[in-house]
Amino acid sequence: MIEHDTIYAHSSGRPPAAIAVIRVSGPLAHRAATLVAGSLPEPRAAALRTLRDRGGVELDRALLLRFDGPASATGEDLIEFHCHGGRAVVAAVLRALGETDGLREARPGEFTRQALENGRIDLTEAEGLADLLEAETESQRRAALATAAGGLKEQVDRWQGELVELSAMAEAAIDYVGDEEETATDERCLFNCAQRLARELRAWLDQPRAERLKEGVRVVLAGPPNAGKSSLLNALAGDERAIVTELAGTTRDVIEVPLALNGMPLLLVDTAGLREAGDGVEQIGIRLAEQQISMADLLLWLGEPADVPAHPSPLIVHAQADRPERRVAPLGSLAVSAVTGAGLEELRSQLLVRAAALLPQEGQVALNQRQAAALEQVVQALNTASPGDVVLTADALRVARQALERLSGSAGIEEVLDALFGRFCLGK
Repeated sequence: MIEHDTIYAHSSGRPPAAIAVIRVSGPLAHRAATLVAGSLPEPRAAALRTLRDRGGVELDRALLLRFDGPASATGEDLIEFHCHGGRAVVAAVLRALGETDGLREARPGEFTRQALENGRIDLTEAEGLADLLEAETESQRRAALATAAGGLKEQVDRWQGELVELSAMAEAAIDYVGDEEETATDERCLFNCAQRLARELRAWLDQPRAERLKEGVRVVLAGPPNAGKSSLLNALAGDERAIVTELAGTTRDVIEVPLALNGMPLLLVDTAGLREAGDGVEQIGIRLAEQQISMADLLLWLGEPADVPAHPSPLIVHAQADRPERRVAPLGSLAVSAVTGAGLEELRSQLLVRAAALLPQEGQVALNQRQAAALEQVVQALNTASPGDVVLTADALRVARQALERLSGSAGIEEVLDALFGRFCLGK
């Protein structure tokens, strides 16, 4: 086990609160708790204790929980003080711990980093926990929880086990000195197994990614000026987020509005009206609008159906359907009025159906960009295996194992760790 500093931090919500949790983790955790609280309870038990500073001044009556490493959340000796959640109480207990020799305040994410380095969790679980802390919608919470609970770790462990077995087969085939026909059979079996695993990993890479779930499905509203884009965005968002006037070309910049629709994360994007612009500022807005159309996951087109830009998933909206001259919608378009609300529920329903197809399914583990890049390296390595060259296949398997170790965090990921744990709060 790695020898860590003994660290402490306030690990619950900002005071004032009913309860505040203060954690201490490391080789001196039990000693520090004894100095502050007197005797300790039995491991994995709780006891009421009076907390005092170095001068013997009473700070609080608190519940103390003791966990002995390595069977703790961090893999180290761990103490939790469940104090009253007033600002003065929390500050006093933290001050008393800070005055204890050998203790220092934890950095963001350092408790979880201890857990990772002590093998209590792997990097994929830590990333899932970071996403869980940042989750704002129900679908984000479910996906993050699946990863934090070890869903991806179980898959990676299985893949790693298969690669180790295949590597053992390759080494045996290299060393085999018997019948050449039997050796050739082993080599073909080895190659076929490597290709089967590569196909399985490719299927994982083809699934919806975590970034779209975290950032929201990008829904771009586009069309000519005065088509009703801003009014529709405001109606969908339930708030006046975009300026609406009768003047053509009012929207000149990109307006982004995050929205949770039935627990599903969307990012609504309002854009400038597409036309031959007369001034430089509007021309910039139109160029930005064209860029947003190319980046859209879903495109809401509020212009003529014949003018819809090339896009794999356009939804043609016949906006301003409350106006007398627009009461007949073209075939294949959805009539909507931001004024009366007509068609809005149908539009939301279609958005949900189309967005759901772009997001991970409930309970499905979604790869983030780093994980997908590592898995892509595994697939590329496996694809270099050769049915007629067992030495080349053995080397391909070695490279694949190394890439999978980077995915799980057991090798070559120091910069990744610094970036990841910077996202955590102080007491996590």
